[in-house]
Amino acid sequence: MAWTLYDFANSAFVAVIPATVYSQYYALAVVGNEHGEGDFWWGLAVTTSMVIVALSSPPLGAIADHGGLRKRFLFALTYLSVAATAVMATVRPGDVVWGWFLAVVGTVGFEGAIVYYNAYLSDLAPPERQGRLSGYGFAVGYLGSAVALAAALPLAQRGDFSGTFLVTAALFGVFAVPAFLFLPPDRPARLALRQTIGTAFAGTWASLRRILAMPALRRFLLAYLFFEDGINTVVYFSSVFAGHTLAFTTPEVIQLYFVVQLAAVVGAWAWARPTDVRGPKFVVMVTLVQWCVVVAAAYLVQTKAQFFAVAVVAGTALGAVQAAGRAFMAGLIPPGREAELFGFYALCGKTAAILGPLVFGLASRLTGGNQRIAIVSVGLFFVIGLVLVRGVDAGGPIRERTHAHNEPAGR
Repeated sequence: MAWTLYDFANSAFVAVIPATVYSQYYALAVVGNEHGEGDFWWGLAVTTSMVIVALSSPPLGAIADHGGLRKRFLFALTYLSVAATAVMATVRPGDVVWGWFLAVVGTVGFEGAIVYYNAYLSDLAPPERQGRLSGYGFAVGYLGSAVALAAALPLAQRGDFSGTFLVTAALFGVFAVPAFLFLPPDRPARLALRQTIGTAFAGTWASLRRILAMPALRRFLLAYLFFEDGINTVVYFSSVFAGHTLAFTTPEVIQLYFVVQLAAVVGAWAWARPTDVRGPKFVVMVTLVQWCVVVAAAYLVQTKAQFFAVAVVAGTALGAVQAAGRAFMAGLIPPGREAELFGFYALCGKTAAILGPLVFGLASRLTGGNQRIAIVSVGLFFVIGLVLVRGVDAGGPIRERTHAHNEPAGR
């Protein structure tokens, strides 16, 4: 329960800050977007955050594993993000650099904490139940997003953005507390801190070489990079697409995202048991096909009602593929290296948040601002991810998995 409540807590941040209210407030009101300046600064904040998380997650994950610091890192990064979110209440029009800095700090804290949160999955459930636990966590998380959006909507409609950010920080900070009270304590440190840091950085490169020598893990991470790239791009640009192509207002965008969160709860919950029974590979492949259908449908929609329907389908796929992907990864990790290898999982996911938007933007520019063509171009990421996942020799039903996973022969 404490682990899933953390998903409820941190979902308040992602629902209100990058997905809906702060991103629009910063780009349009703080910076101004007459000539695209707001898009540039918001994109710079997202890119900077993801680069920091991508580069720091593997070595910090290794430090957490070797130094027995997982829960402390989770706590520090969580409340760094909570504090940055609360201080966003001070951002006013014209505070371009200050607003950018807080966006970067808040996002780095949020994304960095997820590495250590994910690493608990292997400790909390046996392999045959990890798919269900992962799915339930995402389901509760999407419910948290819906609650946060319901709290934010009336404040945003009144233009009370400071209140919106303070409420979001409170939801994140309060509902994260049970995780720190009830999650298992850190394992004893294997080395002194100085030795831990040196070993961690050396071990990061050793882990990268080990990943390259493990075919199933290597192929899955490459697949994850591509399909997560597609998902991130759809999430980051769905509100832009809705506003520009279909003339959604800001309250309508919040309502749309609220509906998507409820659909994601259903998707994560419905696919939780099949992830264990049929295997995470099966669920990931089915939902990637669903994502291909979503981007094709987005190209064809003409009305707001049609886009709401497409968003519901996307929401069910969003919850399912992320939960199954996390369970897939957990099943590939050797015991004792959870935080370190989930750091590489985060590296792939955050690198994905950099590449996809470039493809969307380039496709839109080359077609004269045609966002329908741009959204279809994102479908290529899902197709590539599907092909790569299909070739992963792992991720089947629990009875078909082995403890050896995919370690190189002779080890």
